[in-house]
Amino acid sequence: MSEVEWQRMKAHEVRACAELDAVVILPIASIEQHGPHLPTMTDTRLGQEVAVRAARVASSPVIVAPVMWAGLSEHHMPFGGTLTLSHVTFRAVLHDLVAATVRNGFKRIVISNSHGGNDLAMQQFCDEISASTPATLVATTYPAEASEEIAALLEDQKGVMHAGEAETSMMMACEGDLVDTTDLAGIAQMEADAPSFLKAGKGSYRWRPFSHLTANGLAGNPARSTPDKGEALLKVSADAIAALIDDPDTWASPQDQRGDGIGGVPFLRDS
Repeated sequence: MSEVEWQRMKAHEVRACAELDAVVILPIASIEQHGPHLPTMTDTRLGQEVAVRAARVASSPVIVAPVMWAGLSEHHMPFGGTLTLSHVTFRAVLHDLVAATVRNGFKRIVISNSHGGNDLAMQQFCDEISASTPATLVATTYPAEASEEIAALLEDQKGVMHAGEAETSMMMACEGDLVDTTDLAGIAQMEADAPSFLKAGKGSYRWRPFSHLTANGLAGNPARSTPDKGEALLKVSADAIAALIDDPDTWASPQDQRGDGIGGVPFLRDS
């Protein structure tokens, strides 16, 4: 497949992808503030870039749907520059896009998220719909799937933080003209209590706006960011998503270990 982006294909080319049992990557992201140095499209741009690169290096046929750019970003609203959906709307839009993808004949869908605020809702959505759709849904994020490889490339943080070393480097690699590099060291926000941002007690959750964590909308240190590091980060991220897609276990059918009954008592099986 020379072209992998759904929106760049003709309708008959998309149909041909479905006939090949191609995997669809549906990127979900956000438009939200990313500190004083990165554009609001950062999550959307990086999610698209990783998805397209993954499609091109995967050995399986892959088609990348347009990015669902509107996400759950209420926690970033205090800084402005942010567009957000309600949970109800987010799940409804995601439901309809997945349903339309299935109606086009696709049976394997990777929902690839590049914005942390979408994670829980994405997983809950898959829990809700998987039992009633003929498609296999896989929810992923490139920062988690490539966590070890990403950590090995970073100097000041262990993983992808909001507008920090990793995201700034990747944006330098793919949208360098939009990165303000005039004072990257001066705007760093390396908070000691960052891990407790959304926690209460020993293991409880408590919502807080992002302004609870940072003064300027940035979490991390972009001072060590470089285009070369960004290119390396994009590569390992795309390779990890491609490996997920190419792994036969990702698409294996669920096992049924019930046998002819439970505890020796026969029962009517679901299938």
